[in-house]
Amino acid sequence: MQKIDYKKELKYLYSASTKKVAIVEVPAMNFLMIDGKGDPNISPAFHEAIAALFGVSYTLKFLIKKSTEGIDYGVLPLEGLWWTEDMSRFSIDAKDDWQWTIMIMQPELITKEQVGEAVEQVRKKKNTAALANLRFTNFAEGKAAQIMHVGPFSEEGPTIQKVHDHIKAVGGKLSGKHHEIYLSDTRKAAPEKWKTIIRQPMAG
Repeated sequence: MQKIDYKKELKYLYSASTKKVAIVEVPAMNFLMIDGKGDPNISPAFHEAIAALFGVSYTLKFLIKKSTEGIDYGVLPLEGLWWTEDMSRFSIDAKDDWQWTIMIMQPELITKEQVGEAVEQVRKKKNTAALANLRFTNFAEGKAAQIMHVGPFSEEGPTIQKVHDHIKAVGGKLSGKHHEIYLSDTRKAAPEKWKTIIRQPMAG
């Protein structure tokens, strides 16, 4: 049985300093994604999307483990892209206007056919509307700046600003959508210990 730790292999993408902003080149990778809109704190669709993504991701993990490949790996963290139609009006005080894509990266060995099989298995156990909105696609982010935020999501503001300031300081411009990678299980860890990678794509 071959065991692969993708978080370790992609350490530069799934870990970050809490003090210093780093510039990284994010390669094209495959993701399971679900899109939505509205305040994530009160949106049933948001929580259903998370459940669907993890359900399919873990089903894929066990499909691969039982297959002829004989490969075992850890499911990757939940990630989120956040934006509004007018990014100049993006604010934590206007969450109803937020649009989001919730996603989980999948190993290169995962095929479209395997995703379809996993979705059907999850659907038989719990058929939610989120499954119909799930897609398997390649996502290329390119050059980005990132840092680790430790603490509740409501206190991310200064950390996000630090990333934006760094991009401007090195002569770059913000490009693309605000990106967060959630490394902590918020159901178990105390909010002050939550670890979130804040990533912002950049040009220049």
